Amino acid sequence: MLSQTHHSLEIYTDGEGFVDVTEYIAGWLKDIDAVDGLITIFIAHTSASLTIQENADPDVRHDLNGALRRIAPESSVYRHSLEGPDDMPAHIKSMLTSVSLSIPVREGRMKLGRWQGIYVIEHRTASHLRNLELHFLGTRQISAL
Repeated sequence: MLSQTHHSLEIYTDGEGFVDVTEYIAGWLKDIDAVDGLITIFIAHTSASLTIQENADPDVRHDLNGALRRIAPESSVYRHSLEGPDDMPAHIKSMLTSVSLSIPVREGRMKLGRWQGIYVIEHRTASHLRNLELHFLGTRQISAL
């Protein structure tokens, strides 16, 4: 039978960069006995975002961070500057990336590619607590009472 469930997940970041959240999400799917369906992940922030990206070579994430810095440098002049020089570039970076992801789930596992992981991208220079909302819609294993 089709069902849905949701969960809030808090992620601490260490400042600008990528935080792998793949195992947290996979663990939650296991905890709820997910079988087949769709998981949606949403980040409730305007200066951080989500991505599915290579999880094998950390140089990929390093290079992606460099590319985002070049696209939206702190050294540019922005009208919005009340929250510091990294805030407006963070808004630009989150606008160019994703705030939600939808991933198929089959036989209890996310159908990610071989070298793919799910990441929170922190666009601010300071550490932050980021909130993710997880929503699973699909079938779940019925446990015996």
